[in-house]
Amino acid sequence: MIKKKICMLGSFAVGKTSLVQQFVNSIFSEKYHTTIGVKIDQKNVLIDGNEVTLMLWDIHGEDEFQKVKPAYIMGSAGYFIVMDGTRRNSIETGLELQKMVEKTIGRVPFIILINKADLQDSWEISNEDIQQLKSMGKEVMLTSAKTGDAVEDAFIKLTRLMLK
Repeated sequence: MIKKKICMLGSFAVGKTSLVQQFVNSIFSEKYHTTIGVKIDQKNVLIDGNEVTLMLWDIHGEDEFQKVKPAYIMGSAGYFIVMDGTRRNSIETGLELQKMVEKTIGRVPFIILINKADLQDSWEISNEDIQQLKSMGKEVMLTSAKTGDAVEDAFIKLTRLMLK
């Protein structure tokens, strides 16, 4: 059995916890629960014949009052930078977190998830923003924790990248 640690990183209220809950338990709650510190979940997946236990570290959101501690990142085999499609400023926070992770543990696989695809009519993140992220060499996926769109695909894709 292979074990891999994945960190969920991003601003507060971008949907990190909801993405984990959708992936692990196939549920979505409209109630907002602030993550304090770290919440750890686990899910076993079968990828290309490999049994993999994913340890999912749902880390509190970063804002001007609370910074992510580099110690939380240690031992990660991969991570998600979660951005909120309805909040353009979540791009900047996400990119800063990505720099912090690279400084802390070096280059490991990661994917940017632009969450809340079910609310695209209200998005502040434009197609140009997404293309700019891609032109920087970033892997970007659009997800909806609410509907489940692309959630499982994102975790499978990151797991495959970590197994390479």
